Amino acid sequence: MSSAPEGRPNARRDLVEAQILEQATRLFAERGFAATSLQDIAEATGLTRPALYHYVRNKDDLLSRLVQELTEGPAEELHRINADADRPPLERLRDMAHAVALRMARSPERFRLLIRSEAELPESLADVYARGRRRVLREFTAVIEDGIAAGRLRPVDARVAALGVIGMCNWVAWWHRPGQQDEAVAGQIADMAVASLAEADSRAGEGEGPARALSLLRQDLDYLERLLGG
Repeated sequence: MSSAPEGRPNARRDLVEAQILEQATRLFAERGFAATSLQDIAEATGLTRPALYHYVRNKDDLLSRLVQELTEGPAEELHRINADADRPPLERLRDMAHAVALRMARSPERFRLLIRSEAELPESLADVYARGRRRVLREFTAVIEDGIAAGRLRPVDARVAALGVIGMCNWVAWWHRPGQQDEAVAGQIADMAVASLAEADSRAGEGEGPARALSLLRQDLDYLERLLGG
């Protein structure tokens, strides 16, 4: 009998772990974390309880994987996108919004579960969750600040704008059905995020930073004088 191809056992393990995580998420969402047992998860996955222990230690282990997947994963992805300083800020902002919205569109149940379980997270997981959220906010705030400095985004409060974009993307998890044009939905959300902050061509201003702010202020004063004169 020929030996199994190299890497195949790991591929099967990854598949089984993904199925376990999917079923655990569904059961946690339906029954609550406390009311779901490992036996419930084993039966839903088609495993015996002893077999389940080959893949997970306990329920906290499953919850930990969910938290890391939904916080550290997005934070790393956004950092990679935003680190490409050669690309214009608006392109980076759109790609970042698209990445978050697409995650929400494809796995809404996992995000909803995390939100509902937020108060029940052990301290160590709560720290991971909070740290991941701060990193996501920091990346969005940074790219919006870059866009403002470059004169491509309106001079708004970057942190407030970042929270607005994140909220828009996250809300997809509450109304979208996975598999129904996930990419199209994420693309539209990303376009809307950019459009909500983009500076009109007539408001481009001159220079960067304080110089641009003064240029825009002069535009507003000129407009006000025309109105008063009229």
